[in-house]
Amino acid sequence: MSSQVNQTPRRGVDGRQARTVERLMVAGMEELRAVGHETLTVRGVALRAGVSSATAYTYLGSKNRLFVELFWRHLAEASAVETTGSRAERVQAAVRSLTTRIAQEPELAAAVTPALLGSDADVARLRLRIGSEFASRFDAALGEGAEEAVREALLLAFFGALLQAGMGLMTFDEMVDRLAPVVAVIVA
Repeated sequence: MSSQVNQTPRRGVDGRQARTVERLMVAGMEELRAVGHETLTVRGVALRAGVSSATAYTYLGSKNRLFVELFWRHLAEASAVETTGSRAERVQAAVRSLTTRIAQEPELAAAVTPALLGSDADVARLRLRIGSEFASRFDAALGEGAEEAVREALLLAFFGALLQAGMGLMTFDEMVDRLAPVVAVIVA
């Protein structure tokens, strides 16, 4: 899924600004890995990126915006949806691919759950893009002729499982295992 957000986080940025944004994203991920989401500050990200705090806030706005932007970029790199197998197998493979991708960056996974629940306008815009990415992956796995109710049930189950994993009620590995029979029932 191509998106302006994946390329540059703000509309109308020139080449130099885009490079600054990219440095901030790289520094943000490094800082997140180094200090964790609760300790991370935009000031620390700015320092790591070699820009002023004011510049960092201009492009990032907040920690939550940074976390959601990083998550969106990370998610957009997930592998393509399987096109072989039964409908249930394809959806289970899509769930496995997404959760495996999310679990690869545990600090990012821990940071993004509370960040996605925020009310910041930029976060809301990215939240919709992330939701659309999940939906498009399920649509591709379901294939032609899938009922809208099936798609909605899958999305509700998946988002509920993501929230539970984000709350620490299960791991992402458990999420895949627990969603497999749920997907089979929904798709049947």
